[in-house]
Amino acid sequence: MNTAMISGAVKQFHNIHSTRLSLLCLSKPKSPIMLSSSCFSTNNNISSPISIRFNSLFPYRNSNIPSLHFASLDSSDSLPPDPSQIQTSASTQVEQNSISILEILKQSNSYLPHVLIASILLALIYPRSLTWFTSRYYAPALGFLMFAVGVNSNENDFIEAFKRPAEIATGYFGQFVVKPLLGYLFCLIAVTALGLPTTVGAGIVLVACVSGAQLSSYATFLTDPQMAPLSIVMTSLSTASAVFVTPLLLLLLIGKKLPIDVKGMVYSITQIVVVPIAVGLLLNRFFPRICNVIRPFLPPLSVLVAAICAGAPLALNVETMKSSLGVAILFLVVAFHLSSFIAGYFLSGFVFRDSLDAKALQRTISYETGMQSSLLALALANKFFEDPVVAIPPAISTSIMSLMGFGLVLIWTRRRKSETKYSS
Repeated sequence: MNTAMISGAVKQFHNIHSTRLSLLCLSKPKSPIMLSSSCFSTNNNISSPISIRFNSLFPYRNSNIPSLHFASLDSSDSLPPDPSQIQTSASTQVEQNSISILEILKQSNSYLPHVLIASILLALIYPRSLTWFTSRYYAPALGFLMFAVGVNSNENDFIEAFKRPAEIATGYFGQFVVKPLLGYLFCLIAVTALGLPTTVGAGIVLVACVSGAQLSSYATFLTDPQMAPLSIVMTSLSTASAVFVTPLLLLLLIGKKLPIDVKGMVYSITQIVVVPIAVGLLLNRFFPRICNVIRPFLPPLSVLVAAICAGAPLALNVETMKSSLGVAILFLVVAFHLSSFIAGYFLSGFVFRDSLDAKALQRTISYETGMQSSLLALALANKFFEDPVVAIPPAISTSIMSLMGFGLVLIWTRRRKSETKYSS
């Protein structure tokens, strides 16, 4: 085969298809001739290259004649992709996937109500699934939740919240004055009116005298996000001062009826509450990189721990709850929490009736007053009271408080959205 034959073949294709050919370059022998589809069609919108092997047209297959490559000059599709762009795109995709995974982990708290309900139902239907979580795990679990709070806090949160001393004082008053008085009232009702054992009343007072629950801050965040820092400060202050206030209240209210090791309780609260929060704050302050690594994993772990802590007490006391004593305690605990939510709501409504964010403050202080660290009360009951009946009210309160609190979250969130929609 010679140059005249190739030239004749090219002319033949040109006559048949009425297009033009663009000679780009020469390449190695035995390569196919690359022709753009625009060379074979009158429709120039088609730009995908089509490979035509001249070896199938001519019998001179082993000839050492250079093959010719033709391609469309106006088509970018014929050019190979830039490897650097491929690498950049792949790295960007990996980064986006990593960010999305981290966001999913951080948003795990949004599933807390559902997980709590599932844990409680599981405890009632199949108690053996949670009975392995005995009382010896309560203190470490509560310490982990306190550590998570410390890691997600810093001194700036406290500085901003301390600019509202009236709100903090009102929340503190509801936490350690109104609620203990209500607890003592229901203690009298349990012992005097219902004729229940004194240990039942002691368990109710114990629930009423502990610090605020960390779940109250999360409930506030779901309802009024702008109030979450204030709620965190209220809960943190009540938790820190519970080292001294809780033993004092118990000594004043039930100290004559049941022996209480005040020094031991102070040490226990310090070990369970103060130390984990302090470690979290210090870690966040001096080792922020470590906190950034572990912080995304704390929400799902906290949800899991909180759910197990809410369901396990019910699983361990499910037989007691089925008895007449358990039903009576359940009624008293529900009434106590309901009255605490109502008292906190109307107390703050009276104090801040002229405030621009009165409704948000009412909801926040209601959470602070109605939700308390029942796990701490349960740990203290198991450690410092010989009669196991004292632990029944805290065990029931752990689940009831969570259900009632997040029930209010659903009600108030829908009402707030309806009010916002109506006003707009």
